[in-house]
Amino acid sequence: MAAAAGVSMGTVSNVLNHPDKVSEATARRVREAIDRLGFVRNDAARSLASGSNHSIGLVLADIENSLFVDIAHGAQEAARAAGLNLLLANAACDLSQQDQYLDLFDQARVTGVLLAPMEDSTAGIERMRSHGRQIVLLNYAPEPGTCCSVLVDNERVGYLAARHLIAGGRRRLGYVAARDVYQPVRDRRRGIRAAIDDLGAGVGLEEIDSGGLTVAEGRRVGRELAARPPSELPDALVVVTDELAHGIIQELHAGAGVRVPEDVAVVGCENNRSAAGFTLPLTAVELSGRQMGREAVRLLLDEVASEDHRHVTVTLQPELVVRATAP
Repeated sequence: MAAAAGVSMGTVSNVLNHPDKVSEATARRVREAIDRLGFVRNDAARSLASGSNHSIGLVLADIENSLFVDIAHGAQEAARAAGLNLLLANAACDLSQQDQYLDLFDQARVTGVLLAPMEDSTAGIERMRSHGRQIVLLNYAPEPGTCCSVLVDNERVGYLAARHLIAGGRRRLGYVAARDVYQPVRDRRRGIRAAIDDLGAGVGLEEIDSGGLTVAEGRRVGRELAARPPSELPDALVVVTDELAHGIIQELHAGAGVRVPEDVAVVGCENNRSAAGFTLPLTAVELSGRQMGREAVRLLLDEVASEDHRHVTVTLQPELVVRATAP
C-alpha cells in the first residue's frame, strides 16, 4: 500500500486515521492506491493493537419487550452521536446466554458494555471489569460500588399505578406478575403495597401469578378471572407488563363479558409502543426507555474518559399515562 502510493506507512496511517495531518495531494495519492489494491481496513487487527474498538455492546434481557427496544433506540442515538457503533444482543431471559454475549463482546474488545438484565448478574459484571472492560447496568440496581447504572424508580411505578386506582374508588386490587426473581417485579410490588399503606384504608391486594410475561400468559389469567363469580373478581389490576395486560383484557371481554374499566380497571407498568393502539387504549406507567439508553451511553463514555472515576446511579422518574382502561 505505502509503496504503491510512494509514501511511508506512517503517512498511510495518517490518511486513514488523522487525515488533517496530510496534504490533500498526498491523501489523494493514498486513496487512489487504496482503490487500485482493493484495501479493506482490518478493524479486528486495530482493536487488538489498541485494546478496544469503536463499538459499544448492548445485551438486553428480552428484545420482545418494547422497554428494551426503546433502550436500544436511545443507546444507538447516543452512540452514533459519539461516533461509535452499537452492537446488540438478545439474551432472551436466559442468564447463560447473557454470559455468552458478555464474553463475546469482551473478546471483541468493545469500548464498553451496556447490560439490561432481569436478574442478578454480579458474576458476569465482575468478570468483565476484571478484564478492564467498563460496564453500565440498565433497569437493575447493582451491588453498591459495582458499576454505574441507570434505573427507573420501579417502586414508584407500582405506587403510581395503585394510587391512581385507589383514588378512582377501587378497593379490591390484584397484582398480576411472574418471576419474582426479577428485581423490577419485586420493586413494583413494594410500591403497590406502599400506596395501599398510605392511601388504602379498606383496600385489599391479591397476588396473581401469571407464570410468564407474554400476551398468551395474560390470556390464560384473563380466562381464569372471567370464570370467577363477580364477588370474587378484583375491581382493579396492576399488571407488571403491558403485554400481559393486553392478553387479560382480551379474555375478560371475550370470556364472560367482564367490562373494562367498569367492572375491572387495568393499569400496565411499561407504556410500551403499542399501549395506545390496543383495542382499548391502556392506562400505563411510562418508563422512559429511550432516555435510559442515552444516559447509559453517557455514563459509559464518562467512565472510559475519566482517570478518577466514581460509580454513579441515575434514577429516572416514571409518569402515569391515563387512557381508557383506567380513566
